[in-house]
Amino acid sequence: MAVSAASANIGRASDAASHDPHALMRIKNLQLRARAVVEGFYTGLHRSPFHGFSVEFSEYRPYTPGDDPRGLDWKLYARSDRYFIKRFEDETNRHVYLVLDRSRSMGFGTLEYDKSQYAVTLAATLAYFLTLQRDSVGLLTFDESVGEFVPARQRPGHFRQLMVALARPLAGSSTNLDVPLQQLAQLIAKRGLVILISDLLAPLQTLQRNLGLLRSRGHEVMILRTLDPGELQLSLPGPTTVRDMETGRELYLDPDAAREQYNQNFSAHRQQIRSICDSLGVDLYELPTDQPLADALLHVVSNQKQRSGRAGRRGMITRGAGGSRAGGTGGGAGRASGSQGGAT
Repeated sequence: MAVSAASANIGRASDAASHDPHALMRIKNLQLRARAVVEGFYTGLHRSPFHGFSVEFSEYRPYTPGDDPRGLDWKLYARSDRYFIKRFEDETNRHVYLVLDRSRSMGFGTLEYDKSQYAVTLAATLAYFLTLQRDSVGLLTFDESVGEFVPARQRPGHFRQLMVALARPLAGSSTNLDVPLQQLAQLIAKRGLVILISDLLAPLQTLQRNLGLLRSRGHEVMILRTLDPGELQLSLPGPTTVRDMETGRELYLDPDAAREQYNQNFSAHRQQIRSICDSLGVDLYELPTDQPLADALLHVVSNQKQRSGRAGRRGMITRGAGGSRAGGTGGGAGRASGSQGGAT
């Protein structure tokens, strides 16, 4: 009876939580938070043009006795006089790695929750959704060095292992984007999807090289850039002392005098990130923490739907041609970029 009541409560909360991150963050259990977003997302999906997205044609394979004959491609048989079965995306075992920024700047927040809580919930949501899709999900966390590393797997108990790793508190200080991307490129043998969740509030001198390393090895790369509304618009109530959350440096700041320069720095940093992503075919989606997490999930789904559709149309022709180039920056908030760390 208690289990039924809990399930009913989650069901009632799912739709509201998937649209209101404030309501979502009041759910204390991380797994229940992820479930609420995904269930709310599925509810909306059944009423949307994306209904049926999980059955995306990917490629052909030869027919073998015992296969469902309904999957036979008769048009291809007429051309080749051989039997082929359409293989669908939901039959493949895709490897997806979530790369999560756990540096101290992610602890900044002007809402009831901070960027880190939002990003962890986003990672848990993606892990839950991808697990339901039978994808193999891995996790790498980082700050100035690599923290947790959970290899991509699809087996009982693996999702629980991911939740335990995500639930650990922030412990690092500065952000080093080089180490996790380099290590991931060395560790992943099978081509897959890499999703970087970070505020990207760090020097970008080597970001292009390290993202390019992943792309050159055939991986698709997506960046979900997580930013607090207070970073998008400098909104201090008056002159005050602010502290860099990663270096501890303190600075007296008059927001009226600093706002124009702050906005210019933010804009320049954001444009640099966009240029890097555009040049490499990396998908970029900027996600303010007051935005529903279901929006990010929809972006991931629609982006992968478009890619798999292009792969499906190519069918057997691209079987040995290597990875396809990802397309441009995603449609998102497109409003951020910036300085080192947040103010307290």
